[in-house]
Amino acid sequence: METAAPKKATWTESIRHFFTSAKFLIYMGHALSTWGDRMWNFAVAVFLVELYGNSLLLTAVYGLVVAGSVLLLGANIGNWVDRNPRLKVAQTSLLVQNSCVITCGVLLMLVFHFKVQLVELYNGWILTVCYILVISIANVANLASTATSITIQRDWVVVVAGQDSSSLADMNATVRIIDQLTNILAPMLVGQIMAFGSHFVGCGFISGWNLASMSVEYGLLWKVYQKTPALALKAGHKEQQHELKQLSPHKDCENGQSPEESSQPLMDASPPGAVDPGQAAGCCGAASRPLRTFRAGWVAYYKQDIFLAGMSLAFLYMTVLGFDCITTGFAYTQGLNGSILSLLMGASAISGICGTVAFTWIRRKCGLIRTGFISGTAQLCCLLLCVSSVFAPGSPFDLSVSPFQDLYAHLMGQQSLPEAEHSLGAAFHTNATTPPPPAHEPPPLQSYMSVSLLFAGVIAARVGLWSFDLTVTQLIQENVIESERGVINGVQNSMNYLLDLLHFIMVILAPNPEAFGLLVIISVSFVAMGHAMYFRFAFKSLGSRLFLCCSPEQKAETDASPPTTV
Repeated sequence: METAAPKKATWTESIRHFFTSAKFLIYMGHALSTWGDRMWNFAVAVFLVELYGNSLLLTAVYGLVVAGSVLLLGANIGNWVDRNPRLKVAQTSLLVQNSCVITCGVLLMLVFHFKVQLVELYNGWILTVCYILVISIANVANLASTATSITIQRDWVVVVAGQDSSSLADMNATVRIIDQLTNILAPMLVGQIMAFGSHFVGCGFISGWNLASMSVEYGLLWKVYQKTPALALKAGHKEQQHELKQLSPHKDCENGQSPEESSQPLMDASPPGAVDPGQAAGCCGAASRPLRTFRAGWVAYYKQDIFLAGMSLAFLYMTVLGFDCITTGFAYTQGLNGSILSLLMGASAISGICGTVAFTWIRRKCGLIRTGFISGTAQLCCLLLCVSSVFAPGSPFDLSVSPFQDLYAHLMGQQSLPEAEHSLGAAFHTNATTPPPPAHEPPPLQSYMSVSLLFAGVIAARVGLWSFDLTVTQLIQENVIESERGVINGVQNSMNYLLDLLHFIMVILAPNPEAFGLLVIISVSFVAMGHAMYFRFAFKSLGSRLFLCCSPEQKAETDASPPTTV
């Protein structure tokens, strides 16, 4: 009896310590932030479709603006993250993101309520201005969300985990599980609110959610910052302001300078307010700074040891084998109804969660680099089912039908409006959970073998996909120096968006179901090329040891040693 009390006190104390730890507070803040993001990303596409008379034009424009903005500004966003204190970056991006979503929500409420009057006012130009404002403000919110993701998931998590690689892997996996759950539950909630209420009520709910969660997230960030003193110290941040007052720009690369000092600041060799002799007026220098930042960021990304690993992850975005409207729209043409698609999406989420759990287990057994190799091999093997589905019974694949037939017919004015909207929506309406209904019900299939193999491969491949994604994420976290973390992750996001945009363009060029098999083969080819890049990275890092099982001591040694320069 005397020894039971201390055990109980120790157990309750450990529970209390976990719920007040910096890790748990980061999980809570990330859950609130991601929940708001997923609700808004789902709802804004629906709102834009509703506003423009059930046309997907505004949704397409919004998708292009978002992808293009991150592609062009990713390096600049990362550079801003690197050059400013962590707390300032996190709080500023949080306030900007939520304020923009709240502003968009209020503006959309006004447009929904006064749409009839706005259409008649100045021949509808006021309504057009409202559309432009909604897309522009929503794009700013997405850029702020990108900054938040870089600073919290790619920087704060690393600092909170300390030097413990296992702790970092567990935190990354937990954050990804939160992403998976919110990606399903948040759209379901806001979809039910809009279905049983109205779009006006949905806008108000999202605005109110972001207003309430913003203050909670702000407080959680402050608590994490207080509990983790290391967040207040940013490598090279103080040194750069002191030393760059005495050094000219060309001295940044002298041999006696440390890597952190030589990379701070990565984009600007002179402190704020200093005059660069090579520049003319201040306006010209300010105008050219984003371009120099863009170029220097991509050059720095190319010079990283983990360049091939990052490129391999980006190549996985060039695929139609995901649960967006492209794949689900094709499944609808193959006779699958919304109920079956929702079950398949749930199975995909469970598979993704299994992948995050598998990542932590495989990393402990085989090491981080081998985990990526094993995960990539597993994903590629599962995707072979998708390739086999192209030639299985029931497949609509037909090389005699030109993949550009629908595009040519639309350009020549021969395609009906509902069909044109359906093709365009499949390419850009990525945030919806169900595809827009076609003009007529698809005919019943003779065999479901093809579509069954397709989704079996897609769902099974999610295990390897998410495990591989976590591997590359941790490789970037551990191998990029602290002073360049923001800009490298910003360029990585740009690369992801670039390949994602290319796969949208690929679908626009070949939107008919008969060409989907060709898109599947191209997608698997890009995935294979991505994993081939990772194999080269892993082999240059470990050599022949890549194929050998290792003991925990050898695993720790290989994880701690940086990869050889690519």
